[in-house]
Amino acid sequence: MILMKFDFDSLKVKVGFEIHQQLDTKNKLFCNCKCEEANGSYDNNFIRILRPTKSELGNFDRAAIFEHTKMNTIKYYSKVGLSCLVEADEEPPHDVNRSALETVLLFSLALNSNIVDEIHVMRKLVIDGSNTSGFQRTMLVSTGGNLKVDGFRKIGVQSICLEEDAAKLLPHSKLYKEYGLDRLGIPLVEIALEPISGKPDEIVNVALTLGRLLRSSKRVSRGLGSIRQDVNISVNDGKVVEVKGVQQLSQLVKVLDYETKRQYGLIKIAEEFEKRNIDDGFIGDRIQDITYLFKDSSSTILKKILKDANSILLSIRLRGLNGLIGYEPINGIRLGKELGEFVRFFGLGGIFHSDELPKYGVTVKDVENIKELLGLSNSDAFLIIGGNEKKINIVLEPLIRRIREFKHGVVAETRSATMDGSTIFSRPRAGSSRMYPETDILPIPVESVLLDDLKQKIPLSWNDLIRQIMKKYELNIKLSEHIFDSQYYDIFEKIVSTSKNITPTFIASKLTEDVVSLSRNNLDKSLLTDDILIEVFDNLEKGFIAKESVTLIFEKIMKKESKSVKEAINSLNLIKINDDELHKILDKILNDNAHVIKEKGINSIGALMGKSMIMLRGKVDGYKINEYLKQKIERFINDEFFK
Repeated sequence: MILMKFDFDSLKVKVGFEIHQQLDTKNKLFCNCKCEEANGSYDNNFIRILRPTKSELGNFDRAAIFEHTKMNTIKYYSKVGLSCLVEADEEPPHDVNRSALETVLLFSLALNSNIVDEIHVMRKLVIDGSNTSGFQRTMLVSTGGNLKVDGFRKIGVQSICLEEDAAKLLPHSKLYKEYGLDRLGIPLVEIALEPISGKPDEIVNVALTLGRLLRSSKRVSRGLGSIRQDVNISVNDGKVVEVKGVQQLSQLVKVLDYETKRQYGLIKIAEEFEKRNIDDGFIGDRIQDITYLFKDSSSTILKKILKDANSILLSIRLRGLNGLIGYEPINGIRLGKELGEFVRFFGLGGIFHSDELPKYGVTVKDVENIKELLGLSNSDAFLIIGGNEKKINIVLEPLIRRIREFKHGVVAETRSATMDGSTIFSRPRAGSSRMYPETDILPIPVESVLLDDLKQKIPLSWNDLIRQIMKKYELNIKLSEHIFDSQYYDIFEKIVSTSKNITPTFIASKLTEDVVSLSRNNLDKSLLTDDILIEVFDNLEKGFIAKESVTLIFEKIMKKESKSVKEAINSLNLIKINDDELHKILDKILNDNAHVIKEKGINSIGALMGKSMIMLRGKVDGYKINEYLKQKIERFINDEFFK
């Protein structure tokens, strides 16, 4: 098959951002529980089943109805001090966190947004389990305004909201969908920007600029998971697809590339539908139970499906779609792949289709039997879907409807971002029926006196902030940008404030360049907690370890070979040695390699330095070893000359 050439620049790609950033407050938005992670240590649990409710106008939201079709039983885990009866939806919400509200008002002022006179708390229907109540509380704080990018370009702001974060999704069991309540209720600012066009790097720069503005306030949390971006993407003025959960800028670049290709591919698939003049009514017009045909099948996959007594196999006739289910206009973009993702969302393993069969143990004879049973012509195709009968009956109608929707190109929907940058189906786009007023909280008037006070606290611009960091810590511009953009800026400031013998440049380089380098080798930087980082530099400050030890300890912990700093130091034998011991070791190295010095003279420093570092790495600073070696080699050469 000849794949079509993909050209990002030729497409009318529009991207809109919704930034969700956790605020650095001590307490949650509607109660006094702490904003901390439970780290998997929970005290209690309870079970809920969530159901959709009607909006003020008596309508059901289609996204909520879709979630309801899965009928998940939800199990929630809580920890004393990190969640209470408010998170369990057993007690009305308390007053809105004043600190969180002031922070969002500050961001509104910084973005020249029009602040409302009175803030009303709304309920946004969410029944995927991420909130015990079946809704998320949110409040519109301001509309309009602009974000300045690169000092001259202005990106429009649609809205700025204050809302509560969702519960934390935990690994599932077969019986339950599970969440931790420690994250539920942490204050979030949501900033929605106007759609923009441009190349991926230009679009990413907008997200970077907004993130820097938020961080410059020193009122937001840092670290993976503290900021999430929902990205609305459309191609050629087509329907908008919302991609949720983009956590890193490197991930955003990949998501933009993948989702643009996916939408372009779906447009090309729709063109094939049009060429064939396919009637919607003929898609899925016949469905046949074919379980009996495969009772004695040699296919390992089908045997596994039918092992459960409640499982069945159905075949679906698709008139006129022969060759189109496996059609791949862009590499990796196929209708079959889209449909497989869709049924997996309902807990089924995937689909088989006639364009890829015979395969997977399905024989030529099996295919002929299905075609005969369905009454297929040469232009027709079929799907096979297998699994629990109850789940199949739930997914059948939405699946057929989805195939029909692809006739019209891109389907407006919500998708989730994966860490590799692809996107997978999540649910239909939510509509206006999901919003209704919160009846337990009174409206909050915005006082002009408060706004006048906050105007004096508007964060510095990016350039001014970097200049301030450079001056305060004597860092170069590159390192200043790297440490501020990293998740370690707050801990950097804390370590620097208690360090007299370590330069800020050294601390910043270790927390940025070295950690990034180790992370590229698939090591887990999340294991470098604030407490561990403080302890490492405290050992260095007190002279217990050498500078070269810092990266070695980081590596040991990130490899999960040591759980603590002390364990890493002992494991690596990094106890710092004194000068007397150092001189003895270096003298022995010189004596053992006298022939190298006689042959290369002062140029032998490289070879001897390498041998010395093998023995002394992490125990003595490298510059000291180099200096002592140079002196000893020069003395050796002089002694040899006067013999």
